[in-house]
Amino acid sequence: MESLVATSLELPGRRQGKVRDVYDLPPAHPGGPRRVLMVATDRLSAFDVVLPTPIPGKGRLLTSMALRWFRWIESGNLANTHVLSSATADIPGISEVHRSQLEGRVIIGRACRVVPVECVVRGYLDGSGWKEYQQTGHVCGVRLPDALRRGDCLPEPIFTPATKAELGAHDENISFEHACDIVGRDVMLRLRDTSIAIYNAAHAFAAERGVILADTKFEFGFPIGPDGQTTGEPPILIDEALTPDSSRYWPTDSWKPGGPQVSYDKQFVRDYLQDLVDRGLWDKSPPGPDLPEHVVGGTLAKYREAFDRLFA
Repeated sequence: MESLVATSLELPGRRQGKVRDVYDLPPAHPGGPRRVLMVATDRLSAFDVVLPTPIPGKGRLLTSMALRWFRWIESGNLANTHVLSSATADIPGISEVHRSQLEGRVIIGRACRVVPVECVVRGYLDGSGWKEYQQTGHVCGVRLPDALRRGDCLPEPIFTPATKAELGAHDENISFEHACDIVGRDVMLRLRDTSIAIYNAAHAFAAERGVILADTKFEFGFPIGPDGQTTGEPPILIDEALTPDSSRYWPTDSWKPGGPQVSYDKQFVRDYLQDLVDRGLWDKSPPGPDLPEHVVGGTLAKYREAFDRLFA
């Protein structure tokens, strides 16, 4: 399968995230909302470093999954989202060759001023939260019960925001109060409540299909109007939602607190990379190491299994 590592479209405003290439699009009609084109490449990031080895087909799989979750979130009145279209026919000014390359990889969304805080919800204890808990008994300022094990279900989901780092830098877990200092208390209260509501509903949806949604992160933004200013609307859900790139998924039937879990997400890659770190072969700084074929294939298989179990 051919990989798409990067794009170079004849569209303005190109910027590159860890996984997605983003371009500016004109309004679909005079006076309409400003738009952005988001292209999901096959790049993979881990420990906030974009790895040099792509995962062929990953971008299409993630786009399909994100779109299903976005529609589900909207249909349940959990949040408004930025999604306007996923049709390549709605992208003006590109060649048919590019249109074919982008098929299944794009989301056309409302342009937004991004809230500079990632909204993380954790229902189980793992990842950076587990590391912090071992040291302090807290996660992002939230006190947790004593004697929890890695992989334990928390008494209730907790909201643990993080700063959005520049490409190549590491996101930083912060307290809710710090997040309020950055974007305002009213905004953060709204985003916290919305994030937890989406997590709870998605957790129940996944549980019915034999999957645990252990944690996830969301991004929000304030819609921008034709004049380039925010419209005054509340923040909406942007970027992507509930994919294995931004969430930790575990099969219910193998969940066993007390250690690492079988997962349907990037943990497969993280474990390989962490072994390199433990052996002194990498220090989590760019550039990342090349991935061997078995890790590439295994990662795609994990992502596909998550998709199939949730939406097949």
